[in-house]
Amino acid sequence: MLPKELHEPLRAIRRHVDDYGLDPFEVIFEMLDYQKISEVAAFGGFPVRYPHWRFGMEYDRLTKSYEYGLHRIYEMVINNNPCYAYLLSSNHMVDQKTVIAHVYGHSDFFKNNLWFSKTNRKMVDEMANHAVHIRRHIDRYGQEEVESFLDMALSLENLIDPHSPFIVRERKQEKDDNEPREPEVRKIAAKKYMDRYINPKEFLQEQKQKLEEERKKAERFPAEPVRDILAFLMLHAPLKEWQQDVLSIVRSEAYYFAPQWQTKIMNEGWATYWHSKVMTERAMEASDLIHYAKAYAGVVATDGGRFNPYKMGVELFRHIEERWNKGRFGKEYDECDSMREKLNWDRELGLGQEKIFQVRQLYNDVTFIDEFLTPEFAAEQKLFVFAHNERHERWEILTREFEKIKQKLLYQLTNSGQPFIYVVDANFQNRSELLLWHRHEGIDLDTSYSRATLQNVMNIWKRPVNLLTTMQEKPMLLRFDQSGFSSSETRITSELVETTSAP
Repeated sequence: MLPKELHEPLRAIRRHVDDYGLDPFEVIFEMLDYQKISEVAAFGGFPVRYPHWRFGMEYDRLTKSYEYGLHRIYEMVINNNPCYAYLLSSNHMVDQKTVIAHVYGHSDFFKNNLWFSKTNRKMVDEMANHAVHIRRHIDRYGQEEVESFLDMALSLENLIDPHSPFIVRERKQEKDDNEPREPEVRKIAAKKYMDRYINPKEFLQEQKQKLEEERKKAERFPAEPVRDILAFLMLHAPLKEWQQDVLSIVRSEAYYFAPQWQTKIMNEGWATYWHSKVMTERAMEASDLIHYAKAYAGVVATDGGRFNPYKMGVELFRHIEERWNKGRFGKEYDECDSMREKLNWDRELGLGQEKIFQVRQLYNDVTFIDEFLTPEFAAEQKLFVFAHNERHERWEILTREFEKIKQKLLYQLTNSGQPFIYVVDANFQNRSELLLWHRHEGIDLDTSYSRATLQNVMNIWKRPVNLLTTMQEKPMLLRFDQSGFSSSETRITSELVETTSAP
């Protein structure tokens, strides 16, 4: 329950939020002390989760960090309908009002952003159900066995396809009772004496071979690369019923959290934009100014050149708003060669608010940065790329070139900076081994992570697991079997990858 002194500020902020045109879920606020809020934070913001040692470790880290003055949890909010939000009881009244406005910004984003549209809006209840399932498995099969399998499943929770909720990958096909026939090459109609010229034997043989290759490709299992490795293992690995259930729980929660890492910059930027607007234009009293300014400076700080999603998000939303208010977009503006004219460009269109609401609805971080990060914004925010100078043994600014800055940002954000891994063959070399493929994007895999991941996949698949990748510009086959981990150069990359393009 909230203290009485927060009831009226809460109602007032909700009125302001509605006046600005936001459309959040209903939000239920709870006031917690630092120990309780650390416990909820350790559970990922949920009041109930299944038992696992990592939650205990996270709780220990959070409580010690708070006691040593290294951090403070100002708020937590859960993507749910209704939303649940937690306030820290020791925070100043100005902080509480700021956090309430910030939470409403998050709730509006959860409700209206496309990438959250497929998430479970009753996840608080679902998490509680998951906890019941895991505890039942522990009671029946023992904590050590269940926790060991859960550890393996959690190590693979990033091996999902975050776009799959929006894609229909398989459609029902009409049944065909006819027997499969040999591939038949269609010939061009011709008189008999011209047939050998119009349909030469070599050409027909070549076409027949292509059709045969297509048929074999269709018979491969899976027929196309599968990015959702958790689903593939859940459906096809030789698992016990309780293990399938555990894997299903881990996968379900991974998909729930996926939009949050896909929209971290936008989500935090949107909430920061609106808490700033509500506080500075409506809800802040004169006596609150100094405290609010100090707190806001901490939120958007970029000390030491660190990347701050709050800062990037809120400034880019403001940049978009200014551009569309002044008409700094479209063919005429893009083709203008005069920098002086561009700096003074103002068509007084007033379309900024409408545009940022549209952006909030349709974009994720990758498309947000790709579409709206401009050279003017990069220069204004003093963005740069830094790297470690081995010669001088220190970190230095590598470049301020716009294209390289944008490329670096997009690379870090795409798939949350993690590698793209696909299942391409579940009967590799006709030995029931699993073959995975790493779609190389310019950076080699970390061997230690690869070894541990392959070991866990093998423990679930119960057969050796192989991974095709590129290391130091050489095609490599990484393998984990009963004898351990091995790696070797391979020639099968071109044979397999050229016939299996990522969907």
